[in-house]
Amino acid sequence: MSSTARVERSSIRKVVAASLVGTTIEWYDFFVFGSAAALVFNTLFFPKFDPLVGTILAFATYAVGFVARPLGGIVFGHFGDRVGRKGMLVLSLLIMGVATFAIGLLPTYASIGVWAPILLVICRLLQGFAVGGEWGGAVLMVAEHGDPARRGFWASWPQAGVPAGNLLAVGVLAIMAATTSDAAFASWGWRVPFLLSAALVAIGLYVRVSLSESPVFQRAQAEMERAQERRRAPMLEVVQRYRRAVLVAMGARVVENVSYYIFTVFVLTYVTTELGMRRATALNAVLIASAVHFAAIPLWGALSDRVGRRPIYLLGAGGVLVWAFLFFALVDTRSFTAITAAITGGLIFHAAMYGPQAAFFSELFGTGVRYSGASIGYQLASVFAGSLAPIIAVALLAEFNSALPISIYVAAMAVITIAALIASRETVRADLADEPGFPPAAAVPTRATVDETA
Repeated sequence: MSSTARVERSSIRKVVAASLVGTTIEWYDFFVFGSAAALVFNTLFFPKFDPLVGTILAFATYAVGFVARPLGGIVFGHFGDRVGRKGMLVLSLLIMGVATFAIGLLPTYASIGVWAPILLVICRLLQGFAVGGEWGGAVLMVAEHGDPARRGFWASWPQAGVPAGNLLAVGVLAIMAATTSDAAFASWGWRVPFLLSAALVAIGLYVRVSLSESPVFQRAQAEMERAQERRRAPMLEVVQRYRRAVLVAMGARVVENVSYYIFTVFVLTYVTTELGMRRATALNAVLIASAVHFAAIPLWGALSDRVGRRPIYLLGAGGVLVWAFLFFALVDTRSFTAITAAITGGLIFHAAMYGPQAAFFSELFGTGVRYSGASIGYQLASVFAGSLAPIIAVALLAEFNSALPISIYVAAMAVITIAALIASRETVRADLADEPGFPPAAAVPTRATVDETA
């Protein structure tokens, strides 16, 4: 291996590590809210309602964060496409940290009445706004630094920050649930994971500040300056030139997003409320499954470099369609082993979609609008998919007293994703610098070329 290759390998590993650490912390903050909503927010912030109605309201508060995500994607995407990826990553992490720490200090309904859920909603909006700008910047920093022949593998690592964040969030909650009584957990134990975010965010900021700007973005800026061109607002260009790409990204995102929150968030409520099992059982099952999920994402991402993004993504969507019916059958056995297997199997199929997703979405858009386009496609789908999934699942359970309608709901979402993928094009050999206004880019190296130079 040449010295240049070693330097490039070292550089991409540094970028991947920084993106992974920051993404893990940001999603830890986001997921700890979801887990707390499933476990205690119904009694702490909505105590005047029937327990099931209180749970729906807690999940509605949880969903508010998703509503704010497209706004975050638009704002951070605009400035990320105009001034650079790095600064937006630092800012999004800082906003998320402040909002999460504030939740840990909030008084409950018993202390200040209706102001408690109002303040909770405000903090959740800030969380959603921050995470809306986080995803696009994190995956683009890696996708635009890495070599094209292994883009799926390298870009999948920020994706792995999602299960890593969930693993960390559920792990801390599981420790608190195991070491405190139910009364102590409801009184102060639930606050600890939120307050811990201050230390985690400090680490993430330190790592991210050391990153260099994306070379593909720098090249795009230099070309624009040389040509003395002025780009229109990125969102306008996305609407005019990339409508189909946005719709493909949204459709591809639907069942990926819905299934994830059914398998990791709603299952907490289902196991504890519907099956009457211990909180620790559900948390430990999600903990084990999240560890497998973390390992599976880069493996699927690497495989997508060899066989293409669409085949792997289609495998994941089809797998979730079938698994949706097996999932509750396994969970209903009340066996810890079966519950763990149900969540793990679902997340392995989810990883087949999530692993190639970062590279796939990045390859759909040109450099000048990539942050905006990828973020909007990703975040808009979240409003109609992940944000509503736990609410719809609880409502279906309450209406039919059966998990079968929930399985049918997930399967229907899988059909939408499969249709979007069929309508899309394969992007595995796309050059991220290849767009109108740029000089012809060098041919994208094949896997064999990379292996020979290594």
